[in-house]
Amino acid sequence: MTRLREKNLGDEVIETIVQVLDGWSGKLSWEALIDAIEKRTGLKYTRQALHRHERIRLAFTVRKKQLSRQPDEQSHETVSPELQAALQRIVRLEAENQRLAAENSSLLEQFARWAYNAQTRNLTKEILNSPLPAVDRERSERLHSHGRSRVSQGD
Repeated sequence: MTRLREKNLGDEVIETIVQVLDGWSGKLSWEALIDAIEKRTGLKYTRQALHRHERIRLAFTVRKKQLSRQPDEQSHETVSPELQAALQRIVRLEAENQRLAAENSSLLEQFARWAYNAQTRNLTKEILNSPLPAVDRERSERLHSHGRSRVSQGD
């Protein structure tokens, strides 16, 4: 029996996955993550599909390192449910903070690479900082409402 392919990983699903990783506790593996994603979203992706996305791969690596540094059990003292919830929130926010710092570092490296490549091709700051062209949404809406596309108009 052939397994149906899940929908592509979009920004929303990727964000959900990194949030799952931010709040992860216990042993982390790709299989466990796949199961958690399926429970949360109803979608089942392969390890390879998840690993192809930089944000997921980075979040997984950062969280795995964090978990390896944490002791297996916190203190055996009994704490109130409110305190336990607050501690879990702190752990999740710290994990999110570390993931975002790693993402930021990766983006800064990418920017430095782009800046170098732009400079070697004599692209000035003025060219790189020029505003994007305005989007004519009215034209787009007119084309869609009349069932036309740019190709059918001969553009």
